[in-house]
Amino acid sequence: MTSYLKSKLLNIIRCFYDDIAPILLRLTSLNPFELLISTIISQNTNWKNVEKAIANMKNRGLLSTDSILKADVSEIEDALKVAGLYRVKARRIKEIAEKLRSWSMSLEEILAMRFEYARSKLMELPAVGYKTADVMLAFKANAPVIPIDTHIERIVKRLGLVDEGAGYEGVRAILESFVSPNERALFHLALIKFGREVCKARRPNCHKCPLNDVCKSSNVRT
Repeated sequence: MTSYLKSKLLNIIRCFYDDIAPILLRLTSLNPFELLISTIISQNTNWKNVEKAIANMKNRGLLSTDSILKADVSEIEDALKVAGLYRVKARRIKEIAEKLRSWSMSLEEILAMRFEYARSKLMELPAVGYKTADVMLAFKANAPVIPIDTHIERIVKRLGLVDEGAGYEGVRAILESFVSPNERALFHLALIKFGREVCKARRPNCHKCPLNDVCKSSNVRT
């Protein structure tokens, strides 16, 4: 059943690839610092609000390390209000800029290094954990990694691909075991879309889910 489940999940998620291609294009068009800031802003908000917040920051000239260091925190907060938790995020962005200034290498130089070193170095930044580091590496260094967010973890555990107690690396390992390296970035984005539209945290659309026949958590059996 597991091999069939993996194959079916992969085939279904591939159906979302065309829909999320524009998002992939937008992400890859951002420079490393812009992507890092976007990922911090995206915590607990949707991508539309992230884009509005980024537009606000761009209009105020706040999309560089130097400009953020010179700006007052209140100015950053005002630009981020649309994205929620703006006070916390503004402080984190300020702290990230300060940390980057203290480094002897740029984000671009770090991303060009081998995966494990680059990952650990990125995680020295305030508020940067596995997911944010992996997003940076997937979309700015073409690393064959699948970043794991709450939507992806929920789907994988509901399907029974991993135990409920599995952590970030366990979820990542199982997905990367059957998703080819060249489509992992697309798979990441498409699986998030699936989680937002079908396998929702609350009131999942089990009746409409094409995986309900193999999902151990489904409320429907076909």
